[in-house]
Amino acid sequence: MAEVTVGVDLGTSGVKVVALDAARRSVASATRSYPLLTPQPGWTEQRPGDWVAAALDALSEVAGLLREGGHTPAALGLSGQMHGAVFLDAGGEVLRPAPLWNDQRTGAQVRQIEARIPRPDLIARTGNRAVTGFQLPKVLWLRDEEPEVFARLAHVLLPKDYLGYVLTGELATEPSDASGVGALNLAWLDWDGDILGALDLSPTLFPGVRPSTARVGTLRADLAARTGLPASLPVVAGGGDNAAAGIALGLSAARPETGSLSLGTSGVLFAPLARPTPDPGGRVHLFAHADGGYHLLGVTLACAGALQWVHDRLFPEAELGTLLEEARAVPASEEGVLFLPFLAGERSPHMDPDLRGAWLGLSLAHRRGHLVRAVLEGTAFALADTYDVMREHVGLRSLLATGGGARSDLWLGLMADALGLDVYRTGSAAGAAEGAAVLAMPEGGLHARLGEAMGRPDLPEEPAPPVPSHAPRGAYTAAFHRLYGGPA
Repeated sequence: MAEVTVGVDLGTSGVKVVALDAARRSVASATRSYPLLTPQPGWTEQRPGDWVAAALDALSEVAGLLREGGHTPAALGLSGQMHGAVFLDAGGEVLRPAPLWNDQRTGAQVRQIEARIPRPDLIARTGNRAVTGFQLPKVLWLRDEEPEVFARLAHVLLPKDYLGYVLTGELATEPSDASGVGALNLAWLDWDGDILGALDLSPTLFPGVRPSTARVGTLRADLAARTGLPASLPVVAGGGDNAAAGIALGLSAARPETGSLSLGTSGVLFAPLARPTPDPGGRVHLFAHADGGYHLLGVTLACAGALQWVHDRLFPEAELGTLLEEARAVPASEEGVLFLPFLAGERSPHMDPDLRGAWLGLSLAHRRGHLVRAVLEGTAFALADTYDVMREHVGLRSLLATGGGARSDLWLGLMADALGLDVYRTGSAAGAAEGAAVLAMPEGGLHARLGEAMGRPDLPEEPAPPVPSHAPRGAYTAAFHRLYGGPA
């Protein structure tokens, strides 16, 4: 029986479970979806029970496939969406639906944090300023807005760590996900008592922090019987979704010259670091990496999501491929259209949930190809603004492009030109679930060390040829300044 490790990624739209052999080849996988709740404008929530039901169903399917294929699970690793808050009482029962990473209800609590803890001190300690989507403001929101629920609060967990609690009965987290809470001191990778004390919160609300490759417990006997997985299967702490995806791609602080560019719903720049080096203004995120190092993360909230919005709301009659071909065919002109991609506010580098998007420079001569090309160019400029902040702290020379947008030669070329880096389309479909399985390999005995399990980034022979934008980046910067009163 060939041994494999199992990885679980608890994403926003659904859960993915995958099993990898020692060569990182997928031998079984399953996915399940669950609903997103939007009870009020700006609120996004999910029911933790939906995560558990979907994960157990997918684990059962994978376990059956492994038995059929003659594979034995040796360990299970966890990954998932960052920043969410699962509120538990002393008996481990969920108190309310979990606010998610893109929930924007906590503006008042962010201001409360920065009134009590000077922003430079918060950034120096945690690597980040206070952010509406992070978990820490959600805890303060619960105290302020639902005091009767807060009075029953005994524990707050991140989404993947709640799944780990259900699977093992153990409360635990690890640095890559915990560094997105807003209260983890990056110097010693544990909860910062001074920060929590200033906010009148007890560190006992938060679980103990263990290394990403550490065993947090073993699979409960009743869940082993339910899923068909082995009894006492080791469950490994794993990593937040961006860190786990970086592990799957072989991105490591030991190789800081290679990062990643994700062109998914949001656009994400991931740059490994050997030492925790925050941006003094907190304009990009600094998180712990699951390999024991660190990474800078820049996020533009509407990337492929902006293109999907254009398709769904404006041109649903056209295939996405057709829209991209029309964008490619648009001739260069001095009357290029500009697009500011702030459809959901913005993270990096502006950290402003109230920014909004716009097309500028429209005329009667413009058609849908011009609008779509402007969306592609605007998202490239937004990520270039982010990279300008990251550049002085990182040693990037190349990026591995992932996500649905990476299938477009035009979009990759625009990104390469705007960022001034070599951008490679990776042939790997590996993501956070695969990274979670890799993180479980040392515990499962498939590899002695994580670095051996990860391998190295797989760069194709040639990067994407740069494609100059039609609209000058300076015009994009000037348009931002006109609308929002500050440099882009």
